[in-house]
Amino acid sequence: MVVYLNVKVKILGMGHSLPDKILTNKDLEKMVDTSDEWIRERTGILERRIGDEKTASSDLCVKAAKKALDKAGIKPEKLDLIVVATVTPDMLFPSTACIVQDRLGAVNAAAFDIGAGCTGFIYALTVAEKFLLASDYNYALVIGVDMLSKITDYTDRSTCILFGDGAGAAVVGKGGGEAGIIASYLGADGSGGDLLYMPAGGSRLPASEATVCERMHYIKMNGNEVFRFATKTMGMVSEKLVKMAGLTYENIDYFVPHQANIRIIQTAMKRMAIPEDRTIINIDRFGNMSAASIPVAMSEAEEKELFKPGDIVLTVAFGAGLTFGGLVIRWGRN
Repeated sequence: MVVYLNVKVKILGMGHSLPDKILTNKDLEKMVDTSDEWIRERTGILERRIGDEKTASSDLCVKAAKKALDKAGIKPEKLDLIVVATVTPDMLFPSTACIVQDRLGAVNAAAFDIGAGCTGFIYALTVAEKFLLASDYNYALVIGVDMLSKITDYTDRSTCILFGDGAGAAVVGKGGGEAGIIASYLGADGSGGDLLYMPAGGSRLPASEATVCERMHYIKMNGNEVFRFATKTMGMVSEKLVKMAGLTYENIDYFVPHQANIRIIQTAMKRMAIPEDRTIINIDRFGNMSAASIPVAMSEAEEKELFKPGDIVLTVAFGAGLTFGGLVIRWGRN
């Protein structure tokens, strides 16, 4: 066993998977009382990806995971841990992570899901980091996946314009050197849980004829309150993380925010004085993919070779719970 004096958890490879079907704003105009112009101005979204009836979250997970494992040069049997962040699991149990473990052949990995809404990937990666800092864990697979189209009410124009489907995966390992996670922060405010939730399907309101008829198995959101929470929280989390890392905003090479609303992203950029060319934005093409938003954005950036070894990457998210959190990562493996 190699012993490192200065252990850091590093991203070794990333991958993402998206459904083929594209749902445009023009398509939504035919479904609900809205317009392309209205959606663009208020959210920055032009289109989003939607999975078909046969596709489940685990299907997107496996595709993204295989890409990440290939880029990392790690065989599935080398994985010690699989953590899947999702609010749209294949089913309540077993966990989607266990389904993924079986399909990958990761026979030596423990596996479990995390439900933290749009902050899910940040939560999952932070949890994996803590496991990897233990001596008996070496490699982990972290996946953020959501298929919110499955729980979106396409008669509710306040929510159906926002969400899309996707999965992003990261293979992480540990080692010496400067690269890796240098600061992480997680938080929650459960008093705001009713601002963004799905009422039925759990032990409080099990599925019944009444819950189905009353459309209680769909996302419910107080958009104005979530917007206020998000704009406040993005700034607070960013400031805390930068201080924890012993840096300033000038040290940030790339900002990867949760892709919920372009106005929220722009507010955070302005507060931190981070220009658009150093902010990873894909909300125009994919909408809000919940737990998949940040890993898909990071995977795309890695694919385009935007992140260079030594670059400082700041990620921040907020989501149902209400949850929030972020990471500061020095990119690279060494």
